[in-house]
Amino acid sequence: MKLGMVGLPNTGKSTLFNALLGTGAQSSNYPFSTIKPNVGIVTVPDPRLDRLAEIYEPDKFTPATLEFVDIAGLVRGSSKGEGLGNKFLSSIAGVDALIHVVRCFEDENVVHVEGNIGAARDMEIVNLELIFSDIEMTERRIERLKKLLKGDKKLQTEIDLLNQLKDHLESGNPARTFGDEDTELPKELQLLSLKPVIYAANLSEKDFDNGIESNPHYLEVKKQADSDRAAVMPICAKFEEEISDMSPDDKKAFLAEIGATGSGLDSIIREGYALLGLISFLTAAKQEVRAWTIRKGLKAPAAAGKIHSDLERGFIRAETVAYDDLVACGSIAVAKEKGLVRLEGKEYVMADGDVVLFRFNV
Repeated sequence: MKLGMVGLPNTGKSTLFNALLGTGAQSSNYPFSTIKPNVGIVTVPDPRLDRLAEIYEPDKFTPATLEFVDIAGLVRGSSKGEGLGNKFLSSIAGVDALIHVVRCFEDENVVHVEGNIGAARDMEIVNLELIFSDIEMTERRIERLKKLLKGDKKLQTEIDLLNQLKDHLESGNPARTFGDEDTELPKELQLLSLKPVIYAANLSEKDFDNGIESNPHYLEVKKQADSDRAAVMPICAKFEEEISDMSPDDKKAFLAEIGATGSGLDSIIREGYALLGLISFLTAAKQEVRAWTIRKGLKAPAAAGKIHSDLERGFIRAETVAYDDLVACGSIAVAKEKGLVRLEGKEYVMADGDVVLFRFNV
């Protein structure tokens, strides 16, 4: 999973990036402190994988990974070259989803490019810049298709669809609210406003103490997220920064002490997987214990192809056992004795937590 981080300057975006990855990316109290896109990769915590490692004592342990791309803050006119954001819009074209960081905290020591905080206004500025970029991309494709048209009805159908999309975008609507679930847009466009969004409402520690619903800026974020078909996640970048240097055990104990269900990274992973419809299947052997991220609904041969194309091409069957059953039995041998290891064919739809051995022949 690859996530792009966007927002106005000084929203706490790079502070959050640093806290999540511990990379020390530049973060300062002035606009455009992030000059180059920051890229970092973190492993996805999965207690199931840890337990399998205890059982198999593998030579290699490979969790799933999550990649973040943090670009310079966007400002009014970024899509037309204002500020620095326009230089980096291409850096997030290939991400799976966006984390839109919205400033909801008051701090007179941290400047705001608009002079004051206004969550709905700030969200609109960033969203419109993404939409303006998409309009430009859509217009380019329409012009390109017109040159290739020559009576091709299929191309004309696409042109008509893109013109409808252009009207939708020009009305200030993101591409993800265009059409219905069956509407397919050309993947070549890589529309920014088509990408699923998690609105990360960056609040102060005091807001969490007082109750986040008492923050009017947060309520604005929630309202906008509902209309944008987006997820919303309250977060405190400053708090995440404070706990980022703790050891895993100390962090776990501290979060439990304050009654938190997990860190910001845990929340983003959970929201990201849910938003994108992702699950994980596991492979376990003495050589390696590993997690593989796939989309819900994927059938066994396609899942095998995530490991290697030969496994999909020569797929025979999937020897599958549910994680809970394997752990309860303590070994794959006992699970087989109890009849809990299933032989699944080409039509089998993978389930979250499946521990699988793929049989193939090429």
